[in-house]
Amino acid sequence: MAKTLLIIEDDGNIRELLRLYLEQEGYTVESASDGAEGLRAFKRIHPDLVLLDVMMPQMDGWQVIKEIRAISKTPVIMLTAKGETFDKVSGLELGADDYITKPFEMREVIARIHAVMRRFDDDDAPAKLEYDNLIIDKESYNIVVKGQKMEIPPKEIELLYFLASSPNRVFTRSQLLDDVWGFDYFGDTRTVDVHIKRLREKLSGVSDKWELKTVWGVGYKFETKN
Repeated sequence: MAKTLLIIEDDGNIRELLRLYLEQEGYTVESASDGAEGLRAFKRIHPDLVLLDVMMPQMDGWQVIKEIRAISKTPVIMLTAKGETFDKVSGLELGADDYITKPFEMREVIARIHAVMRRFDDDDAPAKLEYDNLIIDKESYNIVVKGQKMEIPPKEIELLYFLASSPNRVFTRSQLLDDVWGFDYFGDTRTVDVHIKRLREKLSGVSDKWELKTVWGVGYKFETKN
C-alpha cells in the first residue's frame, strides 16, 4: 500500500510542485494551505509523514508540530525559507525529524523523505533492548524506566536505541548523524549534543550499571558496568 504524505504549505506553487514529484515517486499526497487546515487534515487522514512549512497564516508550523506531537509520533520534516529565523535546535526539540531550506531541489526532498521512512520502517535489528531498569522498544517506540513508560520524542528513542545496541562502542558525532539521522542529513553535530543532553536529563539516576558517556574529543557511547 502506498504511503500517504501530507503537505502543509501556504505557497500554492511549492505545494503543487511537491505533489507532482511525490506522486511520481508512488506516494499518495494530500495537501493543506495553512496550519489550521493542515491539522484538521492530519487528524482526518493519519498520514505516514508530514512536510510542514514554518511560516503560515492561521497557525504557524511551530504550533502545528506541537499539536501533532501531543497526539502522534508521525515523522515531520520542516520546510523553511532562506533568510527566515529558524532555530534548528528548537525545531528538533519540538519533535521535528528533519528540516529542509527553500529553495530546495526535489532530489533532496525525496532523499530526505526516503531516509526518514527508512528509519521508521527499519525491522532488521532486534525490536527490544533491555538493561537494568530500562527497556527500549523500537518497534512500538516506547521507553520503560523502572516499570513505567516514559514519554520521549522518536528521535531521542532512535539515538538511545542505536547507542545501546552496541554497548561500550564509541561513536563520533558524524557517525551518529549518518546512522541515526541518515547519510543525506545536512545538519551539524550540535544536533547530537542537544539530543544526548536531553536524554541524560530524562534518564538521570535510573541505574548505576549503565550510562550515556562522553568520550572527550571523540563522541559518545552507551557504557555498561560490571
